[in-house]
Amino acid sequence: MTPQELKAFCLEFNASVEEFPFGPETSVFKVLGKMFALSTLDARPLTVNLKCDPDDAVRLREEYPAIAPGWHMNKRHWNTVTVSGVPGRLLRELIEDSYDLVVAGLPRAERLRLDRA
Repeated sequence: MTPQELKAFCLEFNASVEEFPFGPETSVFKVLGKMFALSTLDARPLTVNLKCDPDDAVRLREEYPAIAPGWHMNKRHWNTVTVSGVPGRLLRELIEDSYDLVVAGLPRAERLRLDRA
């Protein structure tokens, strides 16, 4: 997945936006003000920080050398994924899971608002 494809995929989710709270080089993808992905899109290698269920986070780190505890994040809930080190399908699933975890933590009224067309 290229940096442009990563950005486009993150922005496909309902109510997702790209912001730059840490400076112009770091893209932060949010849903209703809550971060679900973070990446420096021009970094080499390309990495992305993603929220993850704590049990899944440990399993994924053991299974894939390209997945590590979240850099500068809560290491229990976030992983840093080297994009070139995981299959594209898995990467998309991890991004979607991150989005879903963040949405699940939103107040009920906001979750319902996201479900509207």
